[in-house]
Amino acid sequence: MNRLISILALVAAAQAFAGYDNQVGGPKIGDPPILPPGVTPRELEGVGVDEHLGRNVDLNLAFTGEDGASVPLKNFFEKGRPVILDLVYYKCPNLCNLVLNGQVEAMKEMGWTPGKEYEVVTISINPKEDTSTASGKKATYLSDFGKPAPGWHFLTDYQGNAKKLAEEIGYHYRYDQRQDQYAHPATIMVLTPQGKVARYLYGVRFRSRDLRFALAEASEGRMTLTIEKILLLCYHYDPQANRYVLFAANVMRVGGILTVILLAAFIWRMFRSERAHREGIA
Repeated sequence: MNRLISILALVAAAQAFAGYDNQVGGPKIGDPPILPPGVTPRELEGVGVDEHLGRNVDLNLAFTGEDGASVPLKNFFEKGRPVILDLVYYKCPNLCNLVLNGQVEAMKEMGWTPGKEYEVVTISINPKEDTSTASGKKATYLSDFGKPAPGWHFLTDYQGNAKKLAEEIGYHYRYDQRQDQYAHPATIMVLTPQGKVARYLYGVRFRSRDLRFALAEASEGRMTLTIEKILLLCYHYDPQANRYVLFAANVMRVGGILTVILLAAFIWRMFRSERAHREGIA
C-alpha cells in the first residue's frame, strides 16, 4: 500500500509540472532541437540593454494615465523624488510578472512607500493594452504590496511614446507578430528626480538593499554602473519554428525535474528501509 501511494505521488508530481510546461509553451517530447549555443534567434536580434547613465529622458513624452487622459511623464517627476521605471506589458505570459513580483517584494522589504520617498511608474510597451487592463494589474500589485501606495502609477502607451522612451534609456525590445508577444529584457530602471537615468537593476529578484541604495543615490543625482549585469530575456518558446527557450520556463522545468528526482530518491530509500526491515524480522 505504501509503495502504491508513493508511486502515485511521483506520477502526480510529474504530471503537475508537465501541465505547467504546457501552459507556458515549453518544449515537449518530440519537439525539434533548439538553436545551438551562441546563436541568437532572429526574434531576439537587437533585444537587450545599453546603459545610458546620466542621460536625460524626454519628460514631455505623454502616456495614457489611469483615468484615460493623456499625461506627460514630467507629472511624475515634479515631486522631487527618485523614480522606479518599469517597461513591461500587462498581459505578458512570462517574465514581466516575475519582474514585478520581485520588485514588489523588494519594495515591501525596503519599508518605504511610493508617493512618500519615491515614485514608481509602470508603463505598458504594448499599444493595444488599455486603461482597464492597467487598472486590473494595479489592483493586483497594490493588494500584494499590502498598504496604500499613491505614488505607484500604471500607464499605457500613447502615440508610440513607450518605444521612444525605451530607446532613450537603452531598453531594446521587439514585437513578434507571429506569436503576438514581445521579446524584452528583465530590467528595471531608477531615475533621478530630474529625469536622468541613474541605475539599471537586472533579473527577477532584487535585493531591497540594492533598491534602497539605488533610490538614495538617484535622489542625490548620482549614477552607478551595474556590476552584476545578468541579462534575462522574456520570450516564448515556439517549437514549430525551432526558436528560443524561455528562461522562466527553464527555471520551472528544472524545479520540476529536481522535485521528481527527490521524490524518486525518497521512494528508493523507503523501499530499501522497508526491505531491510522485513529481512530483519525474517
